[in-house]
Amino acid sequence: MDRPSEERPIRARAGTNLGGASAHNRRVVIDALRLNGTLSRAELARSTHLTPQAVSNIALELKKAGLVEAGDAVRLARGQPAIPYRLVPNGALAIGLHIDRHYARCVAINLLGEALIRDGRLLPPGGPETGVPVVLNLLRRTRAQIDAISAEAASRIVGLGLAMPGPFGVVRDQTDEWMMPQWQAYPLVETVSAATGLEVRLVNDASAAAIAEKLKGVAHGLSDLIFIFLGYGLGAGIVIDGDVFEGAHGNAGEIGEILMRLPGPGSMPLTPTVIPTPVEHDASLASLARALNVPAGEPDTFDAIEAALLAEDPRLAGWVNVAAQQLRRTVQIVESLFDPETVIIGGEAPMGLLTQLHKKMMPLLPSVSDRPNRTRPRLVVGTADRWAVALGAGTEPISRAFDPRFSAILKSAKA
Repeated sequence: MDRPSEERPIRARAGTNLGGASAHNRRVVIDALRLNGTLSRAELARSTHLTPQAVSNIALELKKAGLVEAGDAVRLARGQPAIPYRLVPNGALAIGLHIDRHYARCVAINLLGEALIRDGRLLPPGGPETGVPVVLNLLRRTRAQIDAISAEAASRIVGLGLAMPGPFGVVRDQTDEWMMPQWQAYPLVETVSAATGLEVRLVNDASAAAIAEKLKGVAHGLSDLIFIFLGYGLGAGIVIDGDVFEGAHGNAGEIGEILMRLPGPGSMPLTPTVIPTPVEHDASLASLARALNVPAGEPDTFDAIEAALLAEDPRLAGWVNVAAQQLRRTVQIVESLFDPETVIIGGEAPMGLLTQLHKKMMPLLPSVSDRPNRTRPRLVVGTADRWAVALGAGTEPISRAFDPRFSAILKSAKA
């Protein structure tokens, strides 16, 4: 005999309803305006496949909410004058916070993905016990600058995105230089939320960078992509059907953890004591900093790499040769797993370094993405900015609130 329904665990997806569909349609209209700048109601209806009446209702709702504004009517040769609509840039704001090993960056982002405020602080030694007060003070400074934008700016904040390097929840040696175990064990989300009164969501740094690239970079308009993020370590933001895929524990895309190169000469057999070297030990800014004999993960690292590029430092060239081959294999792996529209390489590195890596990675290894009818390259260079993760973290609340996504219709637990 079956157990009563109140005791039996039931697996099911959340259903859809008219409210969920309406929310999705509003996101579609916002995304169309973000992509195209200004559109008339007729153009919106034609491009989104919504009825003119639905577009009119949505435009009215968004205008009342302060997210959309109407321009002056444009007289056409025939019919009624067309009224162009555009997004109100500061109709919605969000805060992005990036905490790395030695530095914290904070930004304020508007609805168009533009950074209105950038501020950063060095973190003192000692982990979260000494670093959290610095972070909270940085957030207070950012909130004060938002208040100065306009009288209603503070009420336009839709959330705070917090980005840190992963992997999360993985037990490692406390001295492991590739992780931030003390920070990851600290109740950071709860602390920041209590201090700011905002909804706070934690994402890993690579996913944050992928979100920014999708909103305002070369990934805009793509639904399936892999963003390879070159930072202190190496990670990947995975976008599937328009949504960032984070995995069961937020660690999807930790490609830096892939065990790629065998230690020692030749092809040593694998044993319990012979473990291959992770990719990020060869292909990351930390490994490059080691090759250049400069500190890793600090604000000056970016400048040191740029100087090495200008000087054509042979140590940098040697690192590029090794890293490019590791990344070449990594691209083949992620293409085989996810069949993306394209793979993007970007991160906290100078554009010159990313360009050199891209060149050295060619030709890419054969994979399922090596198709004769491709219309875009398999691998492209994306954002190169030391603020990339903070910008992505700020973009996350904007994306979650306003980007078209299937979860907006389903109203899943993660929406």
